[in-house]
Amino acid sequence: MKKRLLIYAHYYVPDVASTGQILRELAEGMKDSFDITVICVVPSYEGTISPEYKTKKYYEEDINGVRVIRIRVPEFSKQNKISRIKNIVAYFFGAMTATFKAEKQDYVFSISQPPILGGLLGVWGKWVKHAKYIYNIQDFNPEQTMAVGYSNNKLVLKLMMMLDKFSCRQSDLIITVGRDLVETVNRRFKGKRVPKTVMINNWIDEKEIYPLDKDNEKVQAFKSKYGLENSFVIMYSGNIGLYYDLENIIKVIEKFKPGTKTPDGREVAFAFVGAGTKLEELEAYVSEHGMSNVSFIPYQDKAELIYSLNAADVHWCVNAKGIKGVSCPSKYYGLAAAGKPVIGVLEAGSEIRCIIDETNGGICCEPGDYKSIEKNIQWFIDNSGSDELKEMGMRGRAYLEKNLTKNVSVNKYAEEISNLKETKDEQQLVQARYEAYEGEIRQTAAAQRRAGDIQ
Repeated sequence: MKKRLLIYAHYYVPDVASTGQILRELAEGMKDSFDITVICVVPSYEGTISPEYKTKKYYEEDINGVRVIRIRVPEFSKQNKISRIKNIVAYFFGAMTATFKAEKQDYVFSISQPPILGGLLGVWGKWVKHAKYIYNIQDFNPEQTMAVGYSNNKLVLKLMMMLDKFSCRQSDLIITVGRDLVETVNRRFKGKRVPKTVMINNWIDEKEIYPLDKDNEKVQAFKSKYGLENSFVIMYSGNIGLYYDLENIIKVIEKFKPGTKTPDGREVAFAFVGAGTKLEELEAYVSEHGMSNVSFIPYQDKAELIYSLNAADVHWCVNAKGIKGVSCPSKYYGLAAAGKPVIGVLEAGSEIRCIIDETNGGICCEPGDYKSIEKNIQWFIDNSGSDELKEMGMRGRAYLEKNLTKNVSVNKYAEEISNLKETKDEQQLVQARYEAYEGEIRQTAAAQRRAGDIQ
């Protein structure tokens, strides 16, 4: 009989959140090894909820052999902190209650989203189900909150750190997604009594995203739809949120005026595909400064993602300063899968920066080094259409095929979780030996008392 695994996932398919997509592929990839239940919200990543998910508190579905328990939450606006907090809190308490709807579990798996609460949900599941707990840390908080100045309340930040360290200590295994994130675990605990931690890269399904010819009909249709035909496209694809310094990068992009052309005569176009808390700010800046060579494009359905990624000549992969060891931009895996060169704005020593440098799959500079960002944009423009750009992209693809495929990473997850069974058996053996030893001590003490009474 397969062991049972309960996964807490804030978002799950069909939501377009990157972690939701990763958890879907993880769950479906491990269903031959485990009987899996996922607890998540009703589809609502963009803030709105369709009518069919507004009539009940809980919904149960079977998605490709995975049992999914959905929680109804209030709608929210990404620009309104209060509405977002209400939405997240509703998920947290709803997930706690939904835990009782899942039968006995052998393993509980939670992700570090929502911040802090994701870890605490895993602890709750461990206690309620008497199960082994795996804490998957995609982003460290409060470190991420502090890095972007989202909150400067020292009391709140101290409480957040205390709670998340508690979740780490309660875990039987921490899985992080980058070498620099493993270092953060060690730093949190100052090298003493560090929870068991392993690193497993995130991934992309290389069979769903792959290089297409530039003349591919659907790639050309995408470019035509959004006014990018006959252009040299530098694209940002993903969450347009707090952790990427896009509000300053757009000012660098402004230096490349409409009408800027590559040596082969194509106009340079900058495209932002996605949504997030900074989208309106970027749109307003572009409008105010007459940046007609910048376009904003909605999130693409997963089935269409291959065409949007292939529509770019170069892709951005960026993080704000201070994010090293805190978060890992998983968008990189899609860019590499499409065989595209990368213009990176990433701290030296961060996981994705290491991969790009090791593969020579792009050109990187430090966050905040806006002169180098401008210089690197110009380099890509000057070398447009060259073999060097094509080779850069294909080196990233080759590395991904060898090291960063879905099967490679999912198998590592299944193996690490299954190995916890051995640890559990060992603990049971230790407990049995301890109880036997304790019994012997009691018998010896009783015999000594009896001997004393006789004397």
